[in-house]
Amino acid sequence: MNQNFKMTSLLTYTFKNLPSTSKWALRFCVRPLSSSSQLQAAADSQTKSKKTLAKPNIRNIVVVDGVRIPFLLSGTSYKDLMPHDLARAALLGLLHRTIVPKDVVDYIVFGTVIQEVKTSNVAREAALGAGFSDKTPAHTVTMACISSNQAMTTAVGLIASGQCDVVVAGGVELMSDVPIRHSRKMRKMMLDLNKAKTLAQRLSVISKFRLNFLSPELPAVSEFSTSETMGHSADRLAAAFAISREEQDEYALRSHSLAKRAQDEGLLSDIVPFKVPGRDTVTQDNGIRPSSLDQMAKLKPAFIKPYGTVTAANSSFLTDGASAVLIMAEEKALAMGYKPKAYLRDFMYVSQDPKDQLLLGPTYATPKVLEKAGLTMNDIDAFEFHEAFSGQILANLKAMDSDWFAQNYMGRKAKVGSPPLEKFNNWGGSLSLGHPFGATGCRLVMAAANRLRKEGGQYGLVAACAAGGQGHAMIVEAYPK
Repeated sequence: MNQNFKMTSLLTYTFKNLPSTSKWALRFCVRPLSSSSQLQAAADSQTKSKKTLAKPNIRNIVVVDGVRIPFLLSGTSYKDLMPHDLARAALLGLLHRTIVPKDVVDYIVFGTVIQEVKTSNVAREAALGAGFSDKTPAHTVTMACISSNQAMTTAVGLIASGQCDVVVAGGVELMSDVPIRHSRKMRKMMLDLNKAKTLAQRLSVISKFRLNFLSPELPAVSEFSTSETMGHSADRLAAAFAISREEQDEYALRSHSLAKRAQDEGLLSDIVPFKVPGRDTVTQDNGIRPSSLDQMAKLKPAFIKPYGTVTAANSSFLTDGASAVLIMAEEKALAMGYKPKAYLRDFMYVSQDPKDQLLLGPTYATPKVLEKAGLTMNDIDAFEFHEAFSGQILANLKAMDSDWFAQNYMGRKAKVGSPPLEKFNNWGGSLSLGHPFGATGCRLVMAAANRLRKEGGQYGLVAACAAGGQGHAMIVEAYPK
C-alpha cells in the first residue's frame, strides 16, 4: 500500500472515531463572540504574578510598536503600485507612530514571497524610499507564509548577539501584480537572439520560433516538490481529520464576525492610513465580510471537485499589504524613553513532510516552543494562529488535542492540548483580515501584543504554517505596565 495513502487512511479512520466535534465547532461561531465585559472579567481574573521569561546573561528584546497598512483584496486600491511602495508606506507609518530617528536604526529586514524582479531586495528599496540613510544595511528574506516571522527572528538574532541595538523588521506582498514569465523556450530564443551578431544568425534563431513559445508561465501557489496546490492539500487534510464543510464554514464565519467587531470597536490599532497615489486614503481592511452559513453553503468547492469541502468562503484570499515592527534591546528602548509593548521570547521553527503534513506546522511547533519557554497551554493568555484555511485550523486543533497523533506522528508521550477558543484569534484572523504572504507574521505578533495589553494577559503564543511543510511558533510576553 502506498505510504501516503496509508497515512491518510489511518488519520481518517482514527479521527472519524474520535468524539464528534460538531458541538465545539458550533462554539467557534458563538462562544468567542461573548461581550467585551465578559472578556474583561476573564482578563481581570487572570493571575498577575506569573514568572517572567527573562534569562540570565541574555539581552531582553522588545517590540516597541508595530504597524501595517490596511490589508486589501488583490486587484483593488493597491493594484497599480509596486511592492516597495507598500513596504515604504509601512516604514513611514512606523516612523510616524514611534517617532524613532532614522539614524538610530541599525538594520532593516523584510520578508516577501513572490518577488518583483526589479526590486529583488525590497527591504533596501523600501528603506531608501522611506528616507533611511544609505548607510543603513537592509536585506530581504523569504520563507513562504512565515517570511516576516523570519525577518523578526533575524532581528532578534542581530540584537541578541550584540551586533545591533535597533532593527526594523517587516514584510510585504503584492498579489495584484505577480511576475508572469515567457515560456522557457521563448526566453531561450530571446537570449540567443540577443547573442546573435550577424543577420544570418538572427534569422536562424527566428526560424526556430513556434506559436506555443508564446504560452506564458504563470506563478502557481503550489508545492514545487509535490506539484500540489495548498488548497488541494487543505482539502485532503480536512478529509483526513474528518472535518465537515459545515464546520469549516462556521469557523470562517467566526473569523469574519470577530474581525468585524474588532474593526468597529477600533481594536485593530496597528493599522495606519495610506494615501494611495492617485486614489483616496485607505484606512481599513476591505476583506472583512461577514456572511451567513446559508450563503456560504451555496459556494462550490474550489479545489477538489465536486466533493471537496474547501471553498472561497473558508479560505484566505489573495491579499496586498505590508507590515513593520520596531524591535530593540530593552535597555536601548528605555534609554530612548520608549514604553515597549512586549518582549519577544522563545521561538521555534519546524518542518515536516510537505505532502501529507504541509499545513500542520503549528501542531509541531507549539509544544516545542512551550517546552523551551517552560510554559504550558494553560499559561497562554492570547493565541494568534495564522488562518490559511478553516480546514487547516481545525485540523491543527484536532491534532493538538490527540494523544494518538502525538504518539504516532510526533514522537511525544501525550498531546499538548487544544487552545481554548475564548483565547483564540479573538480579533479575527487571516481568513477575514487578509493574508499578504510576506506580511502576516508581523500582524500576528502585534495582534498578540495588543490583545495582551487590552485583556490584561501576560503570555501570547503566535503560530503559523508555511509552504514546504514548515512552521513557526513564538512566545510574546506583555511588557509590564
